[in-house]
Amino acid sequence: MDNVDRPKLVASDVDGTLLDPLERVTPRTAGVVGRVVAAGVPFVLVSGRPPRWIPPVARAAGLTGYAVCANGATVYDIASGEALSVHDLAPVVLHDVTHAVRGVLPDIRVATERTSVGPSPLAAFATEPGFRNPWGNPNGMDGENPEVPTAEVLGHPATKLMIRHSGLTSQELAAAVLSVLDGAALEVTYSTNRGLIEVSAAGVTKATGLAEVCAMVDVPSSRVVAFGDMPNDVHMLRWAGHGVAMANAHHDVLAAADEVTAPNSEDGVAQVLERWF
Repeated sequence: MDNVDRPKLVASDVDGTLLDPLERVTPRTAGVVGRVVAAGVPFVLVSGRPPRWIPPVARAAGLTGYAVCANGATVYDIASGEALSVHDLAPVVLHDVTHAVRGVLPDIRVATERTSVGPSPLAAFATEPGFRNPWGNPNGMDGENPEVPTAEVLGHPATKLMIRHSGLTSQELAAAVLSVLDGAALEVTYSTNRGLIEVSAAGVTKATGLAEVCAMVDVPSSRVVAFGDMPNDVHMLRWAGHGVAMANAHHDVLAAADEVTAPNSEDGVAQVLERWF
C-alpha cells in the first residue's frame, strides 16, 4: 500500500480499532492522530457509540471535528457537542420489529438510543426491564437511563433499536432476526458477539454517515482510508478508497478489507498512518 496516495480523510472505528484492549488511546496512536490533524486532514471517529460516549475518546485523541455515531444514524460535531443530522426509526417500526422478533424469540430484551438535532426532553437511552448491556458503560459513564416500560422504550423515534438475547451469540441472533425481518429492508448489524444486535433505518450504515461528513468537507470516497474490526464496519471499509481491517477483526471484516494491519493491541491504526504522517 505504500504507493497509495496520502489520504485526504481518515475514518476510524473506536472500540477494538482505535482504542487498545484497555479502552485507551495509546501515546503512539495519539501522536499519529495529532500529525494527521496538523496536516489538515480530517480524522473522523465512526462508531456504534451514541454521541454522549464520544467526548472521552475525542479528548484522549485530541479531536474536535466530526464523529459518525450510532452506526451512521447521527453525524455529531465534537466541538459544539451538537448532533448535525439524525436518521430515525419510527415508533411503529420499533413496535413491529420487536413484536415480530419476540414471536420467535420470546426471551429477547430491547433498548433504544435517541438523538435529536437540538434540545429534547427525552432520555437518550431507554431500556425495558431485564435488558443488560454486554459491555457496560464505556469509560466509567454510569448515568444511564433507568428501566422503563416497554411501551416507553418503543414509543419515540430512535436512532437504533438494540436487541439482546443472553443465550445466543450476536451472529446467531442476527441470523434469526434477519430471517424474521426478511424483506423489511432494515439494517441489522453488531459490534460485539455477546448476544446483542443493533437495528437501524433502511440504508443507514457507517458508510452513509461517513459519506455525509465527506460531502461536508469535500473529500471523495476514493481518498478516504477507513479502519474497522466488526460487522458494523463492513459497509464503511467497502465504501472507502482503502479499507483496513484490524488483525483482531471479525472474519467478515477481514474479507471486506483491502489490507489487514496489526491488532488494536499493537497500534494497528498507527502502523498504517505512519506511512504518510
